[in-house]
Amino acid sequence: MTAQTCHIPVLVWGGGTGGVAAAVQAARSGADTLLLTPGRWLGGMVSTAGVCCPDGNELAPWQTGLWGAFLRALYQAEPEGLDQNWVSCFGYRPTTAEAILQNWVQALPNLQWWADCQLLDVERSGSSVQAVLIQRSSDVHRIVCDLVIDGSDRGDLLPLAEAPFRFGWEAEEVWGEPSAPSEQRLKTEDFFREQPVQSPTWVVMGQLQSDRLEPDASSNILLPDQPVLPAPFERACEAFGLERTITYGRLPGGLVMLNWPLHGNDWHRGLEPAFRGDSQREAELYREMQAHSLQFVEALSEASDGWLAFGHGFPQKSGSLAPWLAAMPYWREGRRMIGLRTVIEQELLPQTTGQSIAALPLNDAGELQSIAVGNYANDHHYPGPDWPLTPKSCRWGGRWSGTPFCIPYQALVSADVDNLLVADKGFSTSHMANGATRLQPLIFNVGQAAGAAAALSIRLRHPLASLPVRLVQELLIEEPTAPSGLVPLWDTPWHHPHWQQRQRACLNNPELLGPNGCWLGPEEQVSISPPPQPQQGVWSGTLVPDHHGGYELELVGGRRWPLITLEPELSDWLADQERPKAVELRAVANPWGPWLRGISLHDSGDSQ
Repeated sequence: MTAQTCHIPVLVWGGGTGGVAAAVQAARSGADTLLLTPGRWLGGMVSTAGVCCPDGNELAPWQTGLWGAFLRALYQAEPEGLDQNWVSCFGYRPTTAEAILQNWVQALPNLQWWADCQLLDVERSGSSVQAVLIQRSSDVHRIVCDLVIDGSDRGDLLPLAEAPFRFGWEAEEVWGEPSAPSEQRLKTEDFFREQPVQSPTWVVMGQLQSDRLEPDASSNILLPDQPVLPAPFERACEAFGLERTITYGRLPGGLVMLNWPLHGNDWHRGLEPAFRGDSQREAELYREMQAHSLQFVEALSEASDGWLAFGHGFPQKSGSLAPWLAAMPYWREGRRMIGLRTVIEQELLPQTTGQSIAALPLNDAGELQSIAVGNYANDHHYPGPDWPLTPKSCRWGGRWSGTPFCIPYQALVSADVDNLLVADKGFSTSHMANGATRLQPLIFNVGQAAGAAAALSIRLRHPLASLPVRLVQELLIEEPTAPSGLVPLWDTPWHHPHWQQRQRACLNNPELLGPNGCWLGPEEQVSISPPPQPQQGVWSGTLVPDHHGGYELELVGGRRWPLITLEPELSDWLADQERPKAVELRAVANPWGPWLRGISLHDSGDSQ
């Protein structure tokens, strides 16, 4: 079959979260860009795979870049608000996310999107990718490119481009990671051969047949706390009970994301065929995963006496087999490129106890190399007991939050292929570090950085490996529609009037960032009250601190709501309170948490 040949400066393969972000940012930065996706939807984790309760980067200081822009677009598009469940501070419908991403893509005249593409081959000449061969409908296209970005969930381009990558576990002896297994264990225990990557999930959408505004409100729904479920789900509810298991991933409209790790629909068997290019065996694996997830929903539905049913979350034009099945699995891990620098577990861990930051990625000249900030705690999914991980969380704002860490630019650049970047979770990390670097918010901003670097490389005609990192950083900080944070400043939220100045100052002098992540430069007397948020109200009561980092608001009548906040100013104020105190707060109620998400102290002069 004759291939049609065309040329594009920046080619992005894969519709993962990072791939879409990379394509959008490359185009916004001036590069003609072509985005190729295997399906009809964009977004990977955040939409196509249905993981609509993002973890990580919850706090206002980390709500920057394309992740922050996505979050604020969701607030505007979901009239019921995002405070819908207890696993995340953000819950939204897949269709809402997809509409936002498609609007971003369609608004850029220099960004083309080809859906329903099959990746056939990658042509490499010397140390560069020359072209990518794809099939689209009945046509074969040979796309010559100056620069290529892998934005897929599993690192699809890496083997075809003969780009070195890692797959599976690394021994403790390789980098001295405190949570990694020994080389002896890797050689002798079957577990590591049977579980080469973290377990994926095929997300299914459920629908609550009736909904309660508050979990403890009166209702005729009586759910058994520990129902009798069939194997292999018999222990699914033992940690939290049936109702909490079901509402873990509740979304607007009573839709429910079913992505349950504890004896639920995580999939643990026969994963390697999905990485061998065997389409027949991969299709068999996918059918097994889908059947497993459907059985889980059926078991919960029967146990809840029909309170949970299948929900319509994915239109079939997205590529879904049914409106309740995601169009693709949620891959937590795949191939991981070997980059110019590899992120390892120690680079994610706190330097001190309590509020802290991880060690900053500096070069030999003492210059900060960061292009994105993440803060997820670290989380690995396998069958059996939780894998023991070195802790990296602290109490902050009445909740647990992870230590922020930085991703260096060099982790996005292939060590072997001159014109290859990775924009999704397959960038250069260890297996252990992947548990903290794979989440949707960070991958949004890693992808954004890859797109910015690609556009700069094209514009300056400069190789990726030696591209001045500071130019990438300045483009990200000054991005007009989605400025992205590179420095983990705990006390400087995205809406702070001097956010850009502080980010830039810390790049010039990293010593302005203290070991606890606070700004050490000159203080300014400015108002940093958060902007109004949908669903917010004024709540009056008595603040009751528990002296262990937790807080409650006791209302008139005696009801107590747990109180959390994502805002630094309110968190600092709460930390100073030692005894009960009457307060008025701007807050949003999350009855499924259940908690109040405090925004700020209420000023009677505020407009509501």
